[in-house]
Amino acid sequence: MNGQVHRDRVAMVANMTPILQPGEWVFVSIPGGGTALEGFEPLAIFREAEGVSLLIEARTARAAGHVEAGVYRQITLSVYSALDGVGLTAAVAGALADAGIACNMIAAFHHDHVFVPAEDAERALEVLRRLQAGAQA
Repeated sequence: MNGQVHRDRVAMVANMTPILQPGEWVFVSIPGGGTALEGFEPLAIFREAEGVSLLIEARTARAAGHVEAGVYRQITLSVYSALDGVGLTAAVAGALADAGIACNMIAAFHHDHVFVPAEDAERALEVLRRLQAGAQA
């Protein structure tokens, strides 16, 4: 792993450097699993009792005839946050909630990723930059 790993909420927020990624994503649910996943290149997969949840490109979902529950943009928090770090998700979700922006968080091994409605992506990025600047002060 490259970079310093942060566990402290203030350090994680101060070093998070939010980056808006290209592309549009949708969450879909496919009953069952197994061969139902063929033909998709999901960014994320999570198995639930009701089916397999996928995060796939919006154009792929449309081509496959999936009903969209909303189109999302990805903001990567470019900080090496420890998996046992405390407070980053709460700080980010809280700041976005205060701005009236919905978010879905995905914590991966190296970084945390925030999925916000596509129409709110630029505003969400600004909210997160202000949050980061406040933690750096």
